Amino acid sequence: GDMFRLRSETLWCAVLFACAPAASFGQQQAAKDYPTRPIRLVVPYAPGGGIDFVGHALGQKIAPVIGQNLFLDNRPGAGGVIGADVVAKSLPDGYTILLTSSAHASLPSIYKSLPYDPVKNFTPISLVANSVGLVLVVHPSLPARSVKQLVALAKAQPGKLNYGSSGVGGVIQLAMEAFNLMAGTQIAHVPYKGVAAAMIDLLSGRIDLTISPGTVVLAHIQSGKLRALGITATVRWSALPEVPTIDEAGLKGYKYVVWYGMWFPAGAPTEYVTRIRAEVVKAFEDPAIKRSFAEQWYVPIASTPQEFSKTIVEDIEFHRKLVARIGLTPQ
Repeated sequence: GDMFRLRSETLWCAVLFACAPAASFGQQQAAKDYPTRPIRLVVPYAPGGGIDFVGHALGQKIAPVIGQNLFLDNRPGAGGVIGADVVAKSLPDGYTILLTSSAHASLPSIYKSLPYDPVKNFTPISLVANSVGLVLVVHPSLPARSVKQLVALAKAQPGKLNYGSSGVGGVIQLAMEAFNLMAGTQIAHVPYKGVAAAMIDLLSGRIDLTISPGTVVLAHIQSGKLRALGITATVRWSALPEVPTIDEAGLKGYKYVVWYGMWFPAGAPTEYVTRIRAEVVKAFEDPAIKRSFAEQWYVPIASTPQEFSKTIVEDIEFHRKLVARIGLTPQ
């Protein structure tokens, strides 16, 4: 059987090479016709997350233009690995797109082995949007009214202060440990099963602080139940204009930005990449879409595939170094 398979593969290669010039012409032809059926957006998280909004909003805007629906296929599990793997192993025919977050760049450091290569098995389409950033919040009983005061307090009592996170290897732990590294602090990690559980203990004062998605803490900041000290992004957040970025607040060079992007499986035709990316750019030209993204705390980007590739590679490297330095054991 093996011998036969080998021979048929060799034969198949010969056929492919013979057809190569025709294929590139065929591809150009195909790009004109593409897409001829619905496109699946694989989201590697449970339904109802913020990323679903990104998929729905863009899908509804792009579908009428390309004459085909974009439908969400939620494939949760292993922090995003399962859904990404579905796309890595799909045909690069333009009908399967991975829509995920910057977790794509941290997963390679958190898991000992992934069933796919986060760079080689995917074709970047576009960095679609950034989150407005995470907010560094403390319980009001903590005598720190600024990032500088928090750093001083933490240094005066190493290991005494603690922060809650959504779990080991999650975005909150990574953002907070990047803070610890840059500030030279030892704020201790208390992992919870999700943001909501950490929030309950923070609001009751059982833990001292956390870095949280803005949407989760905005009402608590406004009501005075929590105190905001800084934003992890590179620009201030319009909903909390008086809260400085952590970089502005004295921790120079600090940033932790959650982003969202789209990929085809590796080997997808460039024409398809160009087409989908162009539609994302066009979608964001609509003020209504821009507004709806802003209301959900997203900053539309629509980068080129090249810019997106650079972001991915830099972010994978950043997380590798961070995870190694904090001594997080890959799972």
